[in-house]
Amino acid sequence: MNVADSEVVAAILEEAGYRPAKDIHHADLIFVNTCSIRENAEQRVWGRLDLFRSEKRRRKNVTIGVLGCMAERLKEDLLESDRLVDMVVGPDAYRELPKLISSVDTGHKAVNVLLSREETYADITPVRLESNRVSAFISIMRGCNNMCAYCVVPYTRGAERSRDPETIVSEARDIFDKGYREVTLLGQNVDSYRYFEEGHGNSSPVMFHHLLEMVAGIDPRLRVRFSTSHPKDLSDEVLYAMARHENICRHIHLPVQSGSSTVLERMNRKYDREWYLDRITAIKRIIPGCAVSTDIIAGFCGETEEEHSDTLSLMRETGFDFAYMFKYSERPGTKAARHLKDDVPEKIKTRRLNEIIALQNLLSSESKKDDIGKVFEVLVEGRAKKAIAGKEAASIMASGSDSGNNIIPTMMGRTSGNKVVVFRSKDAQPGDYVNVKITSATSATLTGNTMSDPVTGRG
Repeated sequence: MNVADSEVVAAILEEAGYRPAKDIHHADLIFVNTCSIRENAEQRVWGRLDLFRSEKRRRKNVTIGVLGCMAERLKEDLLESDRLVDMVVGPDAYRELPKLISSVDTGHKAVNVLLSREETYADITPVRLESNRVSAFISIMRGCNNMCAYCVVPYTRGAERSRDPETIVSEARDIFDKGYREVTLLGQNVDSYRYFEEGHGNSSPVMFHHLLEMVAGIDPRLRVRFSTSHPKDLSDEVLYAMARHENICRHIHLPVQSGSSTVLERMNRKYDREWYLDRITAIKRIIPGCAVSTDIIAGFCGETEEEHSDTLSLMRETGFDFAYMFKYSERPGTKAARHLKDDVPEKIKTRRLNEIIALQNLLSSESKKDDIGKVFEVLVEGRAKKAIAGKEAASIMASGSDSGNNIIPTMMGRTSGNKVVVFRSKDAQPGDYVNVKITSATSATLTGNTMSDPVTGRG
């Protein structure tokens, strides 16, 4: 989400005559776009600001700005004189950046953290920063109405509002025409996307499953992903839309947070364990082979050993392909901070998190091993960070696909199920589709042999 927001900021600044600098040592403006969802994220920002502060002391004309959720939450702290922060700008005020910069140029601090019920930046064409020119993000909505007890997002990003679907489709088509071959539709809760067209009276709204099919219909060579789904809102209509279109990727990120119904109730997640497992059953029935990933919080307020065990048992029952796992981090101002006691000792949180991670590593490894021998269509993203080595390299050489030529590049890409695949190919280029037969796997990566010449995705 912050990548997408940063691309909107870059577009606004380019329109005002600014251009990206190659590094902070050549920049007149230095912005950090921030996240407040966990304490660790904020601590990293404070560390980054120390680096920016030394740059400002070296070059007095540098302007430093803090953008996003942390700006919304900590505006007074950020503007303390010793921080040397000149601007604090919330996520709904990016259009005001040129005016705020002008204010700083006259010697004043600049602040705008007003939240909006209308702003979606729908008319702004983002500048794709640090892109691989294969995948791009599109924000389809902003804000959140769910009010989960642990979450700061509704307070820092405001109420939920959906973007005009025609502007989303237009942006996706433009991305495809520029050579990108994958878009990820972004929202705090994409399943609650709902847009009422102006001037159409009481006509039915455009729902998320409608939007998915509209974007998928642009071209079958365009892969469509989305994040994040909410278990209480993931409908069968969305699943059937995915089943109808092969270019809607077979992967759903469905945060469970806890496997215990009592913890979920304290979290105000508005579903229970049985509901979540019902959604998993529906996914497997309607979209066989669909990968499912999740988020899990260890040590939420009042969590008992039995409730922790419920999480482990749900993980085993579901068999997540991968997961993002964290210790509970109390965020000031949330319902949990106001009404619940953060009473699970840090040592126990750490132990429970380690148990969750160990189990997920096992589940991820089993998921990847199940893929050995299968052939997947892989969208090539670029060169792999590491060359294929050891048993994997020996397997490829034995198959004859390498012919003993060790200079064949090691490439990487992703399956429709969002699994990373590395393989060797002389001809594959970013944006191509390659069929790869999986020969080996770790808990994080699949390795395989190309089964056909690359099919260019670039038209």
